[in-house]
Amino acid sequence: MQTSLEHLPEHKQAQLREISAIIVKAVDPEKVILFGSHATGRWVQERGTEDGRLYEYVSDYDILVITRKGDIRKDYEVQDIIENRCVYKTPVNVIVHEIGFINKMLSEGQYFFSDIEQEGILLYDAGSTPLAERKALSPAEAKVIAQQYYDHWFAGATDFLKVASFCLQQERLKIGAFNLHQAAERTYNAVILVETGYKPKTHNLDKLKRYSKRFSEKLDSIFPENTAEEMNLFDLLTRGYIDARYKDNYHITAAELGALIERVEELQAVAGPLCLEKIASFERITTG
Repeated sequence: MQTSLEHLPEHKQAQLREISAIIVKAVDPEKVILFGSHATGRWVQERGTEDGRLYEYVSDYDILVITRKGDIRKDYEVQDIIENRCVYKTPVNVIVHEIGFINKMLSEGQYFFSDIEQEGILLYDAGSTPLAERKALSPAEAKVIAQQYYDHWFAGATDFLKVASFCLQQERLKIGAFNLHQAAERTYNAVILVETGYKPKTHNLDKLKRYSKRFSEKLDSIFPENTAEEMNLFDLLTRGYIDARYKDNYHITAAELGALIERVEELQAVAGPLCLEKIASFERITTG
């Protein structure tokens, strides 16, 4: 695994050293690893217009925090501690797992963690427990796994979208919002699973949106959150999971639900081909 940040601008190197120090002080981890676009040098920072909507695309700092053997804290508890303390213009996207889980995934050939071990940059190492040797999956094996993820998660996403549209027709708006949340959640999970073989342990659409943004700028631009109206729409969708089912003060209009249905349709129109292209890429490696 690499240890150098010299391919990044000096201000980014300084930020990452600071982020690593904050993480070490806050949660006393086993290892801290930078992965994704900043590790590989493919990070992006740009502004643009997509279908008449202004957006700013900034690649996150993607960081895997590996907790020590026997750490009994929940992964999301450690994640929240870190993300609440790491607030930068460049968003910090954190994934947390215990060292035993990581080594199990590596030994089974799970390609998300295998790629991190191969391409990631080690920012901190307590040195107590080494990473396991990764098992190499063949492209054919990876293709089968990715296809199974797509068949399950994307099909479910399209079904939930149909139910949300039916709920709008029947003026069952809160139930429609819940089903639309499920459609969006499963769409994001389909992309993340097909691309990486990894499923984050969260129902939070904001986190899933951030996890998936590195695979497609267009996917990220569908919910730009750059105006009060855009922020309200995405907030209504995000709160559809719990608030729409259980809270009396959750309110969504037919126009808002209709607008969100159009956005999730757009999300799936981008996500579907993205998943199929990834699956096809395994086939090309196999036959090439």
